[in-house]
Amino acid sequence: MSFHIISIDAPECSLSCKDGQFLCSTSEGANRIPLEDVAAIIITSFSASIHSNLLLEAAKQGVALVLCEAFKPASLMLPANRATDTLLTRSQAYLKSAITKRLWQKTVDAKCSNQLHFMRSVAPDHPDLPRLEKAATRVSTAQEADTARWYWKIFGERIAETDDFRRGRTEGGINPLLNYGYAILLSTILQKLFALGLDPTFGIFHAIREKSTPLAYDLMEPFRPCVDARVAQWIRQFPEEKDWLVTKEFRRWITGFTLESVDYLDLTLDLRGCMEGVVRSFRQAILSEQSGPYKPWKTSTTKWGGSW
Repeated sequence: MSFHIISIDAPECSLSCKDGQFLCSTSEGANRIPLEDVAAIIITSFSASIHSNLLLEAAKQGVALVLCEAFKPASLMLPANRATDTLLTRSQAYLKSAITKRLWQKTVDAKCSNQLHFMRSVAPDHPDLPRLEKAATRVSTAQEADTARWYWKIFGERIAETDDFRRGRTEGGINPLLNYGYAILLSTILQKLFALGLDPTFGIFHAIREKSTPLAYDLMEPFRPCVDARVAQWIRQFPEEKDWLVTKEFRRWITGFTLESVDYLDLTLDLRGCMEGVVRSFRQAILSEQSGPYKPWKTSTTKWGGSW
């Protein structure tokens, strides 16, 4: 699938189709692209008008529309011929366990590598950094857990400036800021999964629960340090704990991490484009029943929001 995924996030806009061209009109003007070159349209705009002719022409061209609320996909409109194409779904459902294990190991390696790279930029002289390096680069069943142990210890001491930091959904301190950022990350990954036809209920590691999306939880893992870096920037600007609240200003600011530039393979992309590339590579791996095509994001040059 080589078609474009179009993201619509303008506060107010009008979406239509004329003479085979997808049109997005705002107060600043109109942008257009041949609809036949579009794979999916992701609409995160809070106030978008969608013309009925776009819905019909999108169906004819096999274009999916993903409608989001607070960035999280709320509705998926698929053309009938795409909704009944079960090849990809069957490939996901019957993927061999040996392949899922390899896919997950590649994901864990990328996550641990990105965590290590971030801590090298944050705390290059921390006495526990060698322990983190050993845990992050050693392939074992405890690789992810051991890396997390040292990662969060250094993160707490150098960023939250506490020696008893605990990472958790119900913990206080900077945890609510991290949790909100991860929710944005999850929503963005879900957008890409739906746009590319992948069913997020078929994961490769995370457990299946009612109304859960384990594949999104899986593929978001290597990107978590991007949220951590963004939160770290906020803490550096507002070091007082009384300011560590999920305010309207913070919510508006944290969403900007998806637009930051990162390196992916031989390209420099914004994070949304990088996520799309990763999901496309995962899709290719599923269809080919091989782990080789899957290229999770592993950075070596990302600046993590500036110098420390």
